[in-house]
Formats: sequence, structure tokens, C-alpha cells
Amino acid sequence: MDHLAALFAHATPTARTFFTGNLCQAVEFAEGGHLHFLNAGTLTLAQRGEPDLMLSEPTLLFFPRSRTHRFLVDPERGADLACAAVDLGGEAGSPIGEGLPAFVVLPLASHPALGPTCDLIVDEAFAEGDGRQTALDRLFDYLLILIVRHVVRSGLVDGGVLAGLADTRLARALTALHEAPGKPWSLENLAEVAGMSRTRFAERFRVVVGRTPIDYLTLWRMTVARQRLAKGKSVKSVAAEVGYDSPAAFSRVFSRIVGHSPREQQDSASPE
Repeated sequence: MDHLAALFAHATPTARTFFTGNLCQAVEFAEGGHLHFLNAGTLTLAQRGEPDLMLSEPTLLFFPRSRTHRFLVDPERGADLACAAVDLGGEAGSPIGEGLPAFVVLPLASHPALGPTCDLIVDEAFAEGDGRQTALDRLFDYLLILIVRHVVRSGLVDGGVLAGLADTRLARALTALHEAPGKPWSLENLAEVAGMSRTRFAERFRVVVGRTPIDYLTLWRMTVARQRLAKGKSVKSVAAEVGYDSPAAFSRVFSRIVGHSPREQQDSASPE
């Protein structure tokens, strides 16, 4: 069973390419997640509280969340880079980002499976073909999913839903609620899906995921609701889709979890 598929169907990691070329001066990144690919040259990664890291071979650098970092380069030689802003499935509170490391360094020499996608990124980055921006964004999207998959398989996740999906029994319950957020889930029937007693399931879920099962269910429902509202669906229909009989009750929970009302979510959505 593909446990990530149902998660990505509603909270899809996306990347938006914003720089390709030779970096010839120091630059700082602060807001939002980032994914960088050093293709050639030498740069030094500087972060507060971490030793400087000099990189001189093709390397991927993944920052899942906002984390201030700087690139220092030789201004005469520079470094060839492709950089993308990362969105792990929506606004703050998206479950994918929980438990991921603060940053991940992946030299291609140690991770050859990532090489073919990086080669395609380089081909597009330094070409002038039509649709170049879209092609780069989609390649970075794919690379982002590969990296998340690697992080999960390597045991680098510390809590959150990705850690839960790496647990065989919890993954059954998580995948079920991901696929059917509107179902009237209870602690009892989630435990039954997991094949565990209610007490053991609740404790295991809290320890691994870092939330109670019902708290996570609520967060997931609001994640799905954000996506639906952004696509122009009505508050009433979205409320029903995520298991609420009352649009008013749904709106109260949405505002508490997300930080603004469903109407504001609709208004802020970019037209497609």
C-alpha cells in the first residue's frame, strides 16, 4: 500500500524555481522552505548555531521550513546553482513538515538515485526552451517527493505524520483517515483499523506522531478543507466533505486551527 499517496493527494509538496545560474556573491535565505542544487563550483553554507559547511561537489540542500542560511562564494569563480522555494502542502500547520529535520544535505555521490532528476534540472536551467519555468518547477516537485521519501526511509523523521506512516500499524489508521477525512472516525474505529487496542493505539499514536489521534484528525480535516476552499468550493460543501454537519461549527474549528476564517481562505486563493 502506498501510504504517502493519500497524504500527497491533499497536501502536495510543491516547489517554485526562483534562481538558476552562477552565484557570484553572498546571499541569505530566511522565509519559507528551500531546496537548492549545487551543480558545480564551491560554496560555504553558513547557519547560526551550526559549523560552516564547505561544499565542492554536486549536492542537494533541503530546508523544509523557514531557517536562515547563507551561501558564501568566491566572487570570481562563483557556484552554479538552481534554487526553489518549497511549500510542503499549504500554509503553516501542514502535517508534512512536522518531524522533518531542520535541514538535509545530500551529496549526489552518496545518493546516485537523485542524479537523473538533477541532470534534467541542469538541462532545463541552462536552456531557453519554451515552458522552461514550468518544467523546472515540476522537476523540483518530483525531486522534493524523492527527498521526503528518502528522509522517511532513512529514519530521519522525528515525530509527525511521516513518522506515523513509517510505523506499520499506525500507517493503516493514518492512511484510512487520509483517504476518508469525512468519515465519522472515533478512537475506537481507528484503533480497530490499526489492529490494536484503544489504549495501546492512543498511546502509540501520541508518542510517535506527537498528537492525539483526534487532534491529528482535526488537523488533517482542516488541511483538506484549505485545499478545497482554495479551489472555490463553498463553505457548506467543504464542511460536509470533512465530516461536519454544521458549517458554523466547521468555521469555528477552521478559524482556530488555521488562524483565519474559511471565507478569508477563499478570498486569498489565487485564481487558477
